[in-house]
Amino acid sequence: MTFSRHIKLALAGAALALSMGAAGAAEMMKLKIGTEGAYPPFNNLEADGSLVGFDVDIAKALCEEMQAECEFVTQDWDGIIPALQAGKFDAIIASMSITEERLKQVDFTNKYYNTPPAIAAPKDSDIKGVTKEDLAGKAIGVQGSTTHSNYAEATYTDSEVKLYPTADEYKLDIENSRLDAVNDDIIVLQEWLSTEGGACCKIVGTITPDVKIHGPGAGIAIRKGETELAEKLNKAIDAIRANGKYKEINDKYFTFDAYGG
Repeated sequence: MTFSRHIKLALAGAALALSMGAAGAAEMMKLKIGTEGAYPPFNNLEADGSLVGFDVDIAKALCEEMQAECEFVTQDWDGIIPALQAGKFDAIIASMSITEERLKQVDFTNKYYNTPPAIAAPKDSDIKGVTKEDLAGKAIGVQGSTTHSNYAEATYTDSEVKLYPTADEYKLDIENSRLDAVNDDIIVLQEWLSTEGGACCKIVGTITPDVKIHGPGAGIAIRKGETELAEKLNKAIDAIRANGKYKEINDKYFTFDAYGG
């Protein structure tokens, strides 16, 4: 074989490798992930602009498992489903419970965690439990447009249920004695109670989830009909559960399995 023949083969091989590399790059899935950024320890926007939390780490692990290039977009909770529908991002990973009402607007993956709701109140409160009777006549703070607000409005009909745009705002009001109790996910409340501001309060008790209101857990919301993306995400959820990555992330934040039974 002549020297020129060697050169031609080498160049042809290099060109093929480059074209295959370009094709692989072109085929890499690109996803925009929507999250709230105001719901620690699940998702929170730090002062330096970085996103942290359980939802964020799970999203990164799923993207790695799917070999997808992912970008995060923060969005106020009240507008997060409309923003998904408008194409601002491709999936919502923001502790969104799977409910019948939301299923009318979006599709969901399987759950990726399921933790119970709870009630917190000031340490000197006379509230003894979480029933309608226990909270009669009390002012209860809860983030609006959530399963917790739906439950509070349906259950605590003898109470004043106050809705807030974010969890941070109801926390500020109870810290300043403007509320008698608050309702949220127990993990969110426990995280807050461990802070200086949350030192005011205590967990009164957990609420037995109502599946019709709270749903089977938190899932990843996607636009209606995007079954291929749902399947890929479900496979990735199963994979990180099986390979230990989920447990690694779980143990970074919790002392129990947040996936639930």
